[in-house]
Amino acid sequence: MKPYIAPAWLPGGHAQTLWPLLRKDPLPAYRRERWDTPDGDFIDLDWLDAAADAPLLVVFHGLEGSSRSHYARALLHAAQRRGWRGVVAHFRGCSGEPNRLPRAYHSGDSAEIDWILRRLRGSYPRTPLFAAGFSLGANALLKWLGEQGSAAGAVVDAAAGVSAPLDLAAANEALAHGFSLVYARHFLRTLIPAALAKLDRFPALFDTERVTAARILYDFDDAVTAPLHGFRDAADYYARSSAGPYLSGIAVPTLVLNAHNDPFLPAAALPRPAAMPAAVTLELTAEGGHVGFVHGGFPGHLSWLPQRVLDHFATTTSMR
Repeated sequence: MKPYIAPAWLPGGHAQTLWPLLRKDPLPAYRRERWDTPDGDFIDLDWLDAAADAPLLVVFHGLEGSSRSHYARALLHAAQRRGWRGVVAHFRGCSGEPNRLPRAYHSGDSAEIDWILRRLRGSYPRTPLFAAGFSLGANALLKWLGEQGSAAGAVVDAAAGVSAPLDLAAANEALAHGFSLVYARHFLRTLIPAALAKLDRFPALFDTERVTAARILYDFDDAVTAPLHGFRDAADYYARSSAGPYLSGIAVPTLVLNAHNDPFLPAAALPRPAAMPAAVTLELTAEGGHVGFVHGGFPGHLSWLPQRVLDHFATTTSMR
């Protein structure tokens, strides 16, 4: 398909990131299913059904995202038009109901990715299974792929990671300054109340004052995300959870798609094509913003990104 070209009427990474929030497709006709986790919690999955032998696409959303996020809607509609099945796997606490346990989810939660994908593969052993992650979900998925190496091929046929914050320290530094503080504060508007609600159920999990005082994502991760998930502090969390160092281990056909003007990740933190393994298609566009990639005349369309992801999967299928 044609390379991504940003529309002239929508210049800059911030505009290309924010505009899709106003251009959401209608909500797909999801069917919800709840899975109990091995540790006594639960996750919710929103399905779009199709023929029993149709390819299955699983979507991992971004920070505070869900099946209602614009990229999930657009991708699932596009998959449905191809006759594919699709499912959005919600991270814990992201489906509209608080999860049962103190833990929540985080950017390096590859163990959760592993459990979800292996259960899907076990349920659909003969179905082509594709995994697409966006932002936080892309980072966790790419980390899992790198950890698993060739073993991932027994679980998924191909994967795609879009706008992954491959260097979490650099990404969070970018979100701590200038206009990008708008994004951080948008996330904190839901993260902080959810953390305080956990304290009502599980007292002394973390310091209330530090949570309420958080003004950037680093503050929140240092006070909440890190201690909840076994990290020493935010710096330790970022170092151990960033997907960038794991890309070289990927052995399953994988599309890694990032824009140079993504306000969530400095261009200097993007990987070098020469360092990528043969299984990785690294596509670094000049523009597109963060999970944006709007194209066409005003008011624009969101179809380029879903088509690019699905074409990657379809090409992989035809080569097998």
